[in-house]
Amino acid sequence: MSVQDNKTVVGRWFAEFWGSDFNPAVIDEIASPDIRFEYSLHAPCKGRGQVREFATKFRAAFPDLAFGATADLIAEGDYVVGQWIGGGTHTGDPMTDLPLGGLPTANTGKTMRFTGTTILKVENGLITEEVGLDDGVSVLRQLGLISLS
Repeated sequence: MSVQDNKTVVGRWFAEFWGSDFNPAVIDEIASPDIRFEYSLHAPCKGRGQVREFATKFRAAFPDLAFGATADLIAEGDYVVGQWIGGGTHTGDPMTDLPLGGLPTANTGKTMRFTGTTILKVENGLITEEVGLDDGVSVLRQLGLISLS
């Protein structure tokens, strides 16, 4: 596939997986069956099932969760890099998949907004890796899990 094809796949992933209108079907359509999915704020995932479970729980805790691009995608070979900003408000289920225990009670009303950079690998039209570095300190501070005083 061309670099532009890979950018198109990632653009769709960002819109349908990370955007405000979550489409869980996109996981089966463009994620590799054994996708590697890692972010500093969450336990690593391997495979579509774990990614689906992660997304379902994250969105159940933060129903308004949404992320969007802050720059054009950059691509070289099989790799596509994207910068983003986003977040949501904890108005749903407990969220315990965070460092320091997370939010063990439901609906705390705490809001998080943060930035990050993600590197995705696209092979034969499927995303085989998504590895991101996010501003975890900001998230943990905003959610009241750490104090910087």
